[in-house]
Amino acid sequence: MAGLSFEPAKCVRAVTKFSECTSCVEACPVDTVVMAENNLPSFVPAECVECGGCMGVCPGEAFGLESFSATEFFFEFAASDETLLSCRLNLPCIAALGTEHLISLAIVKEETPVVDTGHCGDCPYKDPLYSLIEKSVEEANHILDACGSEKVILLKDVAAEPEGSQEADAADRRSFLKALSLKGAVEAKREFETLVELSEEEKRVHEIDLVALAKIRQKEVPDRRKILFTALKRLPKPPIYHTVAEGEISFVSQKFIEAETCTNCQMCYRICPTGALSSDSKMSRIYFDAMLCIKCRACHDTCEPDAIKLQPVFELKEFFEPTQRLLASFTIRNCDECGLSFTSLHGESVCRRCAQEEEEAFELWGVEEGEDGTVRFRKAGKKDETV
Repeated sequence: MAGLSFEPAKCVRAVTKFSECTSCVEACPVDTVVMAENNLPSFVPAECVECGGCMGVCPGEAFGLESFSATEFFFEFAASDETLLSCRLNLPCIAALGTEHLISLAIVKEETPVVDTGHCGDCPYKDPLYSLIEKSVEEANHILDACGSEKVILLKDVAAEPEGSQEADAADRRSFLKALSLKGAVEAKREFETLVELSEEEKRVHEIDLVALAKIRQKEVPDRRKILFTALKRLPKPPIYHTVAEGEISFVSQKFIEAETCTNCQMCYRICPTGALSSDSKMSRIYFDAMLCIKCRACHDTCEPDAIKLQPVFELKEFFEPTQRLLASFTIRNCDECGLSFTSLHGESVCRRCAQEEEEAFELWGVEEGEDGTVRFRKAGKKDETV
């Protein structure tokens, strides 16, 4: 197949070369998605099976399929009477949907959504797709329960139900009609023509250009998060706000900053792809909005002193009463030497650049500054002279 697309501007590895995100590589059942030398994912279009697994796990929604849009599917499915999520009915694979999609569907659907795993056992791509599906459903149900919702996602082997089951028959019928549809024929023709043009050995490598850089600076929130925002408005506020362990939620986080180690280098909020981390006009504060965080870990991977930490628990109150929290504040003053503003961490009156230049000048002149502020010449074989 050749319908897989990739948008570099939405990839976490595009915002920082220090990113360690490899979710797409780990989710690919045929190992065609690999990291290229330019730090971005690359793949061989002809080898892609269009399962959409990379779509479901990518925190920035950088991957897409020409034949399937998770966002369009959500609204179509939410508006329909259908409750079955199945690879033989309406999805390339359940793994194409992220946990946020499943939570949102459970909230907006009146009837309980059912995830059909009937074909997972015989699927040649079961590893790792089935484990991704199980993990997403389990996480979605855990979050829904912690939010006080009675909604749930059912994981069900529909194919194993008694023959003649209304749900299974409906799925088979729709699947059969879908295969005979004109749309299916057109898609098959397009895929064949694309395969003719692309050899199996040709690898699609992506680059960051000026257009991609402009999009990166826009700091957009993925569609799945916008969908979750909308769905949560339908969920009544629970009488008590619970928390979940940091490791039990994969798509959002809460953070804190170790003030004694942070240098206010500004890199964390400059590279944050969604604007979850931000600052004020003086660059004197660092704010964090948990509901804009996609837990891509770009800030953690980039922070040189490792000052940014994940909070051990996530407060579900953020789902209902999102807040922008102050993580750190700094003293900004003008340098006595160059006049430019800088972060004075310990009451310094000279910026680090000027202090470095002065230190290098002292080294060249052969002098050193004493603790009392006096400057002494350092001459070999002679007693130091105080200036």
